[in-house]
Amino acid sequence: MPLTSDEDIARLLSETRTIALVGASDRPDRPSYGVMRFLQAHGYRVIPVNPQITGEHVHGEFVWRELAQLGDPIDMVDIFRRPEAAGEAVDQAIAIGAKAVWMQLGVINHAAAARAEAAGLKVVMDRCPAIDIPRLGLPPVAPA
Repeated sequence: MPLTSDEDIARLLSETRTIALVGASDRPDRPSYGVMRFLQAHGYRVIPVNPQITGEHVHGEFVWRELAQLGDPIDMVDIFRRPEAAGEAVDQAIAIGAKAVWMQLGVINHAAAARAEAAGLKVVMDRCPAIDIPRLGLPPVAPA
């Protein structure tokens, strides 16, 4: 079952330091743009992943084509993709050894969540960390 309790969500967000953001955008009108900025301001390292803007920079970070290219360990993969496309991102998160996947508001894919949980990842679905962090009153994270 995806994490739903405030305690579990707070623990995950407190233990996370590095986030890969799948579906990152360089367009200020897109939700992923603002969420990435918020997460960086809260102390997280956020690595953008988007094949359409690979090689560009968003909020000072190089944009990668896919999760498999990342050389750094990833604590959480934040997924800004349509529900039917989220499964691919979840499978890549499993393959790179991420510790958790977070599917954004409106991103509900029970089959992908089940695969992630079976592989030992924590799963959050249909939520936004930029909403949960202030709601839970979480302090900024310290760098890893």
